[in-house]
Amino acid sequence: MQKTARISKQTRHNWLVDATVFSGALLATLTGIYFLFLPVGGYQGGRNPAYGLQILFDRDTWDDLHTWGGLLMIIAVVVHLALHWSWVKMMSRRVWNTVRGTGSKFSKGARINVLVDLMVALGFFATAISAIYLLFLPAGYEGGRNPGWDPGILFSRTTWDLIHTWGFVVMIIAALLHLIIHWRWIVNVTRRLLMQFKPQGIR
Repeated sequence: MQKTARISKQTRHNWLVDATVFSGALLATLTGIYFLFLPVGGYQGGRNPAYGLQILFDRDTWDDLHTWGGLLMIIAVVVHLALHWSWVKMMSRRVWNTVRGTGSKFSKGARINVLVDLMVALGFFATAISAIYLLFLPAGYEGGRNPGWDPGILFSRTTWDLIHTWGFVVMIIAALLHLIIHWRWIVNVTRRLLMQFKPQGIR
């Protein structure tokens, strides 16, 4: 009889939250690539070679997928932060003490991990804040009633769009590095979770 691979409840929750973050980020990334290479979707008329072009879905559906993928990612990241808040506070305190010269120095691996996590966090907040702005303050040309209207809160809509795009690029690059650093944990936990679904009692 095979022995069931045991895995802690906390580890299972961490894996599920991380998988949700990954799913939302993947959906937001794929749809973001669509908008990056087809930025206006033909609304500028005949001068745009992409006018009337439809890939799998219409542009509104792509927009909905991007929005819901991003919201899924944001919610999952908030849960992720809540689960790891003690670690975040502890590491923030250690980094601050190290900068002040009153704390122990980090190892090379720990410094890289902290730097990557900081890049993920900065990219995420830039992406999330700009996404909220773009979602709740849509441009006038999308509604049609106020052509060219731009609320211009802190920055112009074009600047917010650039912050959203480049913040997301930074976040994805840093997230890929994060996956590489923690790849062994991901593989091990995933394998142990899958083993729990195997039929028991098979010799």
